[in-house]
Amino acid sequence: MAFDNNVVIVGNVTRDPELRFIPSGIPVTSFGVAWNQRSSQGGEEKAHFFDVTCWRELAENVAESISKGSRVVIYGRLDYRSWESENGEKRSAVQIVADEVSPSLRWATAEVTKTDRRADGGSGGGLGGSSGPAPGGSTGGSGEPFPTDEEPF
Repeated sequence: MAFDNNVVIVGNVTRDPELRFIPSGIPVTSFGVAWNQRSSQGGEEKAHFFDVTCWRELAENVAESISKGSRVVIYGRLDYRSWESENGEKRSAVQIVADEVSPSLRWATAEVTKTDRRADGGSGGGLGGSSGPAPGGSTGGSGEPFPTDEEPF
């Protein structure tokens, strides 16, 4: 049985996106995002920090388009992973696996440039790329990203 756990986060990029390629050649980008939760009582703020992972064409487009300090809107799903440290301590983290990342246009403008999408399904760029769980760390999938046949527009 599958459950949806979609989230939308609007926040600021805390570190520049890092583009890398897994051994099969699939691009993956990771970056940090923070958003402030404002309390209705007293106006106090609490910062929340998340790691964000993007796959395939989305990974390449994000690496080219955003940088530390950018305000972004992220649509994706939560992925929980746990591991044991070298000291034997149990650790866990919740990350966002992004399906969409866009600039926030509340206090900025953006120019959109559509990228060419290669017919062979390679990583030649494109919008609306699909994402998958991080290899080896996901508790909710096969560990391999999945392809998409979805057109970006």
